[in-house]
Amino acid sequence: MSPEQTPAGLVIAVDGPAASGKGTLARRLSAHYGLPYLDTGLLYRMVARAMLDAGHDIRDADAAARLVSTFEESAFAEDTLRGREIGEAASVVAAMPAVRSGLIARQRQFAAQAGGAVLDGRDIGTVICPQAQAKLFVTATPEVRAARRHKELAGRGEAATFEGILADIRRRDARDSGRSDAPLKAADDAVILDTSALTVEEAAAAAIAIVEHRRTAR
Repeated sequence: MSPEQTPAGLVIAVDGPAASGKGTLARRLSAHYGLPYLDTGLLYRMVARAMLDAGHDIRDADAAARLVSTFEESAFAEDTLRGREIGEAASVVAAMPAVRSGLIARQRQFAAQAGGAVLDGRDIGTVICPQAQAKLFVTATPEVRAARRHKELAGRGEAATFEGILADIRRRDARDSGRSDAPLKAADDAVILDTSALTVEEAAAAAIAIVEHRRTAR
């Protein structure tokens, strides 16, 4: 679908846990509908990166609250925001209410673009864009997600064991789902898409079908 054919104001919310495939699917939806895409997880990684670069304890909520309103998104090279360490650190700062509230405006401003947008994260359908026309909650078993992350890290030359990554994923799931502010959960009107047994192409086709169904049902 070309940008000229993009339905006006189409906002697509894609939520899910780490390594579920939500980012890949969100990018596919962005390309299919010609919509701008925001990986909201990068915003939390930016806060974590800024914390680490400044020498702060990653659990210092006061320091994070100060940084969240001052950092410039253009100041970070994306390769400094990837990797196992920064992902774990981002999960820690994402549990801080001041960080989450400080990033809400940036995310909602992106979603408010005239033609619409695709956003992926943990609370897009529940908090950031509760009125999104289409909401997907993308998931997969912890073992499948760990295998995917292990392959990704190995491809970047990062040393990590499958068992260690699986433990990280389970710890992040517990932290993301158990936090008091905007916990990871599917919106009541989200469609669950389990990608455990799907190829990327199969998952993308299923995601597009979900969006099309939601659009035509309204």
